[in-house]
Amino acid sequence: MTFCLAIKVKDGLVGIADTRVTSGSEIITARKVSVYQQHNQSIFLMTSGLRSVRDKALTYFDELMEERDEPFTRLFQAVNAWADQIRRVATEDKKAIEESGLQFNIYGLMGGQLAHDKEPRLYMIYPQANWVEIGAGSPYSIIGASGYGKPVLDRTLKYEDTMRFAMKVGCLAFDSTRISAADVDFPLDVVVCPRDTYQIYEHRFEKSDLEPISNWWQDRLRMLVRELPSEWTQTILDKLPDPAIASPPV
Repeated sequence: MTFCLAIKVKDGLVGIADTRVTSGSEIITARKVSVYQQHNQSIFLMTSGLRSVRDKALTYFDELMEERDEPFTRLFQAVNAWADQIRRVATEDKKAIEESGLQFNIYGLMGGQLAHDKEPRLYMIYPQANWVEIGAGSPYSIIGASGYGKPVLDRTLKYEDTMRFAMKVGCLAFDSTRISAADVDFPLDVVVCPRDTYQIYEHRFEKSDLEPISNWWQDRLRMLVRELPSEWTQTILDKLPDPAIASPPV
């Protein structure tokens, strides 16, 4: 499984991707975010799905980016180019993949700001090679293991938040996923694209870097549960025969 999260806030974009790859009983570390940067062109691409499909489509896209004489000027043009590579791999391999009992599965998150983009843009691309733009109304998207990190994002994240806030809540979403999904883990790659800089900055965090944050978050959650008003629980606890269990709420 994979955890790739991309967030769009008013000040720019934040991308977060784990690096664990499982193939049968094999577990390796592999980068799941690619960065393309030249002139006024800054693009990051995060992918999830069947490893063979992902690797082949990325190889084709890397070659296309290296051989282009002129850079893209709008991000949607790069999105369409990536979608073309998905269709190309589907034409070559989809029939054989599905005949073997596997699913042609690849998802992508592409973000950045190019020369003619008025603001950073963020897109999600499906295995069918169609795409949607992520905007202020729902300012994030997850590919891979999406369920565990959604609650903290849905409860806290707003488009008006800062990139710092987005990075914090994004790392908490990753931590929630890592705790519950055995095939998502460190190292963690983080990329940021500040508005109107046309640059992408990246950093890799090891487990030791963020373990204090994970422990802090877990301790605070337990503390908040203890502080949660509990008078309502007495309604059922009063029915229990053991007085020690049915003690008054604290």
